[in-house]
Amino acid sequence: MNAILRRGLMLVLSSPSGAGKSTLANNLLETDANVVMSVSATTRTKRSGEVEGRDYFFVTPERFAEMVADDDFLEHATVFGNQYGTLRESVEDVIASGRDVLFDIDWQGTQQLEQTAKDDLVRVFILPPSREELERRLRVRAKDSSEVVAKRMAKANDEISHWAEYDYIILNDDISQAQAQLESILSAERLKRRRQNGLVDFVNKLTRF
Repeated sequence: MNAILRRGLMLVLSSPSGAGKSTLANNLLETDANVVMSVSATTRTKRSGEVEGRDYFFVTPERFAEMVADDDFLEHATVFGNQYGTLRESVEDVIASGRDVLFDIDWQGTQQLEQTAKDDLVRVFILPPSREELERRLRVRAKDSSEVVAKRMAKANDEISHWAEYDYIILNDDISQAQAQLESILSAERLKRRRQNGLVDFVNKLTRF
């Protein structure tokens, strides 16, 4: 089978906490070998079970500041007092190889990526079916205290207000349907002519007699 070489893309998933973004992301990573997760650098303390280089690259605030000054990040932001940044070189290496990089970032990080890598960017926002369902999901997770749940619900309004900045919107009422929609988006974006950088050579060979 002849494959046309293509450039990878940056697939951004954003949503308020509890909308199902992590479930969709993990399912995609498990079922599609051409998708890899972006691993950010962070100043936050490593948690139990986290692995350096797999979950995050853990750096000091001083080292993070140096990396910002050296333009090492495609985007960076401060979230709940900790700094996070997407490493430019590692992402560019992956997409140049024809694989796709999945990002779990908020609207602020997405806006920065839009400035630094617009042509490679595909932005998907995940909406919950209702505020009541969003709060129910946060409480069912049993990971956060009631105080944290309240803070996440308060932040949800601000996050959802940026939905119009995204290319695609998925309403996650049913996880199977939402997953199918996400996979359809990825398939269509991969087929865009501008991403198939081997297309000219392929067509030239096809029309050579």
